[in-house]
This record gives sequence, C-alpha cells and structure tokens, in this order.
Amino acid sequence: MPISLSAKKSLRKSIKNKKDNVDLKNKVKKSVKEYLAKPSEKAFSGVASLLDKSVKKGISHKNKVARLKSRLSKMRVAKVEVKKPLKKAKKKVIRKTSKKMS
Repeated sequence: MPISLSAKKSLRKSIKNKKDNVDLKNKVKKSVKEYLAKPSEKAFSGVASLLDKSVKKGISHKNKVARLKSRLSKMRVAKVEVKKPLKKAKKKVIRKTSKKMS
C-alpha cells in the first residue's frame, strides 16, 4: 500500500484512468462489431471517431487504427458498389469466312 499522500493520489488516479481506458476500449470493440454486422456511412463515421479518440488517449497504436479504418472503409465501398446497376458489355460479332479449296 502507498504511504505518502502523493502515492495515494497516484494510485487513485491510475485506477480511475484504467477504468476509463477499459471502457473506451470496450466501446470501440462493440462499435466495430456493430459496423461489421451492418455497414453504413453513419456507422463508419462513428467507428472512425472512436478509433481516433483511442489513439489520442494512447490506448491504441496509430498504425493499428489506420489499418482498421482502411479495412472497414473498403467494406463500406464494396457494399456501395454492389447496389449500382451493372452495365452490359456489347458483344462483338466475329464473322467467320470459309474458303473453299479448289
């Protein structure tokens, strides 16, 4: 147990910070899972915001967050592309010429 007043305060502060960090980390995990279940523009902006907050607080590494955001945005783009109507390709007609040998 801490003896001095500053050590006691430091212990209280570290316990509070740990609780806050775990809460934010769990919130990020939950929002990512919800986004994976049902991707949308609004959900992506919420997830990206939480991921950026976790980097700012030092909970997650910036490269990990960048990688996650990139992968999640690719999923969003893939969902949007499926909804667009596909264009039909024009068929080229190749005429075969037959030569008779005489």
